[in-house]
Amino acid sequence: MRYRKLGSSDLEVSEISLGSWLTYSGGIEADRTRACTEAAFEAGINFFDTANVYGQGAAETAWGEILSAHPRDSYVLATKVYFPMSDDPADQGLSPAQIAQQIDASLTRLKTDHVDLYQAHRFDPAVPIEDTVEAFRKVVEQGKARYIGFSEWTPEQIQAAVDLAGPDLFVSSQPQYSMLWQAPEAEVFGLCAANGISQIVWSPLAQGVLTGKYQPGRPVPEGSRFASVDMAVSKDLVYSEATLEAVQRLVPIAEQAGMSMPTLALAWVLRRSEVASAITGASRPEQVHANAAASGVSLPDDLLAAVDRALGDAPVTEPTLAPGARTGIRHR
Repeated sequence: MRYRKLGSSDLEVSEISLGSWLTYSGGIEADRTRACTEAAFEAGINFFDTANVYGQGAAETAWGEILSAHPRDSYVLATKVYFPMSDDPADQGLSPAQIAQQIDASLTRLKTDHVDLYQAHRFDPAVPIEDTVEAFRKVVEQGKARYIGFSEWTPEQIQAAVDLAGPDLFVSSQPQYSMLWQAPEAEVFGLCAANGISQIVWSPLAQGVLTGKYQPGRPVPEGSRFASVDMAVSKDLVYSEATLEAVQRLVPIAEQAGMSMPTLALAWVLRRSEVASAITGASRPEQVHANAAASGVSLPDDLLAAVDRALGDAPVTEPTLAPGARTGIRHR
């Protein structure tokens, strides 16, 4: 496993990380969650990404039980705040009160006194940006988080926050990024790089589509993510006949290069120096090890050109607002 520096922080994160979005929040049972997490440590993965909203705290609770058995300095832990945590309309967003409440709740579930990275899961245009930045700065000053990041902010929101906070508060951006979802390359990568902010990307395997297991014109395989109601909630982002056909054109390219489809897809994401880590999901330990094998794999230019030809116009390349994201910025 190789490691990359996370933005302007002193954190070194594994190129492949483990996320808990649709799996450890209830998609798979506790013993498999533990097995996958332990497999991550075996594979050299040190970066674990979760969120308060995943299973309304269930994913954090699961990892609190498992990770707390490991020395705290042996892993880098990230969580997030923004999405609704209850039926109370006020129990969401990035107000100072909500951030203060949710960081404490997350730390309790995670059985730790600090997270290494605390992320705004989306931008909150209903709250003055000055309030949000000050609240995150306070979390750092209190020692509850070492660094702050954000997920799926627009370039305008990123620039406004950096202008206000200065160069040291925000160290990471978490966008969707894969062979099939290339939108962040257009604006977000360059803007963040200019401000010392790394990318830690979600869905680098396009929720499993880039493994090649989903076939055009055929039902989804039994036992796969999209066969589960709980885990297919964002299927429409990446699943269509056009994308499935494009992925099948990649299969012989991977075979000729002597690598698996997941390795090709993850190495493609990691070819960009702006990316510090690719956040992968896994429901079985062997998937964790297979994903970890992509670390350090270099793709030659002729292979990258072949990938581009095979994908054609299937990938999303234009700036695209993420699910749950909103435009706009409010000031005091």
